[in-house]
Amino acid sequence: MNANGGRVALVTGASRGIGRAIALELARHGCHVVVNYLRDREAAEAVAQAIRDTGQGAITVQADVATAAGAIALVEAAMEAFGTIDILINNAGITRDGLLLRMPEDDWDAVLDTNLKGAFQCIKAVQRIMLKNRAGRIIQISSVSGTRGNAGQANYSAAKAGLIGLTKSMARELAPRHITVNAVAPGFVDTEMTRALPADAIEQAVGQIPLGRLGSAEEIATAVAFLASPEAGYITGQVLGVDGGLGM
Repeated sequence: MNANGGRVALVTGASRGIGRAIALELARHGCHVVVNYLRDREAAEAVAQAIRDTGQGAITVQADVATAAGAIALVEAAMEAFGTIDILINNAGITRDGLLLRMPEDDWDAVLDTNLKGAFQCIKAVQRIMLKNRAGRIIQISSVSGTRGNAGQANYSAAKAGLIGLTKSMARELAPRHITVNAVAPGFVDTEMTRALPADAIEQAVGQIPLGRLGSAEEIATAVAFLASPEAGYITGQVLGVDGGLGM
């Protein structure tokens, strides 16, 4: 908790989509928020301003979390602004879809670096703070692709499955200091990324979902906010599917 009251949350990839929704939801629950972004400064500033409009503190920090230097700079900026970090949301992610047969090595590396190595870098950078505080919440945004696989997304599915293994390992390592580590695995969610898909692909995806619709970014955010809350203090090492039943 920061000196002015309220917990401090760091959300990677928070300028749009699920990350944006998470940042706004955590602010609604009384958190100050560090809004991380890589390229779209204007969108990140809009998120931060929306948070400030609720009365909570917010800063934006440009950083490439796939690098140690980027993750360290991000954490240092958060500490300078708020004095502590109570919650880390590893949400930053990219896609470079394609069949493995034709997948360039660069596309494999880019997705693994951002989606999986980025979480490693951020946990490594933030855990000393949480260990000192003897408290903390770390939540990874995985995917139903990481639990059941998806054709044409070998790199993305591997990275998201890796996040689940990272979650369980870190949950064991950090539990003695009362730090919980969990993952949320969204299914098909209505975001800019899915809106770019052809209409027939979206229709086919919806046909696989037992609840018969896409999820919303806000529905993912409410699940994250619960896992970040004091009420979830006895939950660690878990993967919460928010996917309309797709992962059954």
